Amino acid sequence: MNVLIVEDEDSLAGEMATFLRNEQYLVEVVHQGKLASEKISVNLYDFILLDLCLPDYEGLQLLHEAREAGNEAAIIILTARGDVSDRIRGLDLGADDYIAKPFSLNELHSRMNAVARRKFGIKGNIIGFGEFSMDLLQKKVFHQNQQVELTKRQFDLLHYLLINKNRALTRMQLYEHIWGNSLDDDYDSNFIDVHIKNLRKKLAQHGPVDWLDTVRGIGYRVSLD
Repeated sequence: MNVLIVEDEDSLAGEMATFLRNEQYLVEVVHQGKLASEKISVNLYDFILLDLCLPDYEGLQLLHEAREAGNEAAIIILTARGDVSDRIRGLDLGADDYIAKPFSLNELHSRMNAVARRKFGIKGNIIGFGEFSMDLLQKKVFHQNQQVELTKRQFDLLHYLLINKNRALTRMQLYEHIWGNSLDDDYDSNFIDVHIKNLRKKLAQHGPVDWLDTVRGIGYRVSLD
């Protein structure tokens, strides 16, 4: 998943970034609210980890702007403030959770996982789809009891489509979720199409994949009841 860390304390931001990258997240770090505002307005993030005490911007204002613009990222407030009213206001403005400083990185990761489960309606660590299942802990896909051998990119693509089931995702949304916000020099419009084609081919060797739709002029969608 694609994460933006908005934190002006260099050491903490660096520790979070290193930890989350080791957990296979794509991570960007900014230390100033103005730059964060610019990035949030043009890029797609799955998570925004937002410090309230920024040197040039009010964190709650940044949160308000993101939600007013329809930004759907999961936003977790990072705060050293002891005032309960700030936390309540943050939740009222659309934050998905808050975590008080100091915190452990394992706690942060657990909070992110919990928010993702709530936001995407995931119950437990197994997602069923068609004749297949996805184990989120093992990061594996199975057809009945047989594992489907997928690359990490293919697993991530399928996972993102599943947690957004019945929603058409554009090729750019899929690209930015898996590869981040910087386009490679060799990127072209068929890039995602090739990856989806290979994913379909691997899954079809085990069972029907009629639930994976191509949405003409937009991108792709997993259609499930």
